[in-house]
Amino acid sequence: MIDLIPLHFAHHIAGVEADGYVSGEEWLQHLPGLLRDLLAEWELEPIGRSMSGHCSVVVPVRLLGPGRGSVGVAGDAVLKVSWPHPEAATEALALQTWNGHGAARLVRADPSRFALLLERLDTRDLSSVDVDEACRVIGQLLTTLRRPPHPRVPRLVDYAARQADELRTAPSVIPRRYLDQAAALARELVARPPAEERLLHTDLHYANVLGGRRSPWLAIDPKPMVGDPAFEVAPALWNRAEELGTGSQVRWSLRRRLEIICEHAGIDEGRARAWTIVREADNALEVAGDPTARDRISLAVMIIKAMND
Repeated sequence: MIDLIPLHFAHHIAGVEADGYVSGEEWLQHLPGLLRDLLAEWELEPIGRSMSGHCSVVVPVRLLGPGRGSVGVAGDAVLKVSWPHPEAATEALALQTWNGHGAARLVRADPSRFALLLERLDTRDLSSVDVDEACRVIGQLLTTLRRPPHPRVPRLVDYAARQADELRTAPSVIPRRYLDQAAALARELVARPPAEERLLHTDLHYANVLGGRRSPWLAIDPKPMVGDPAFEVAPALWNRAEELGTGSQVRWSLRRRLEIICEHAGIDEGRARAWTIVREADNALEVAGDPTARDRISLAVMIIKAMND
């Protein structure tokens, strides 16, 4: 069973500190038994090499018992088991709400064990698709995923209130004026709420959109929140950063991505720029203690500048 856990993933997760639940090292000790139990209880047969994300193991499986029809004639699916942390705690709720519309279909879930059985998608994603077309796809998916708020999903206004306080008192890992601006914007965006709040994916970037069999593109791996749809745009700006160009081209590339997504998702560009500033200041704070994160902090500054110009 240990073969179902990629070695690079085991090495990474073993060094992760607890975030509301257990440490990565403690969870890893129980993971082989957890996978064994889930495969047996849900009548699943592993049929391929396991994959992994930042915090989860994904095992290609075939359903041997009931439910085969829900994932196609072959009964292929994937078993996803995540290291317990707050962002993963409500993933099943979001997938249930979308019910396969714009996102991977949820077949079965055990939230107490952070385990999901999902339809199997292709391995191709938007990372190698022309970036303008990829942004159009993301904008269209954001429209499809727009659903009423779920009462058990964390609220964006609470995140914004925490960030306003943290940014205001944070050390100057990026220019102080940007931290102060981000803190002020977080408060202002909450004080001027959008016309409607919706269930948000919050991490819809190019690698989190996979090719599907019943639909050309489907979203995976949500980090659900409820709030302003304009919060959704930023991940498509900071990903594929190597394609932004240099000099004045960087601003043009970032603003073009933002404009395409906002046009196809019906999102206000001004609010999208403002939330991007807040999120990038937050990203810079997150990696501030990492001596290898200088490039990520520089990217945050570039994006904030582009959103201001």
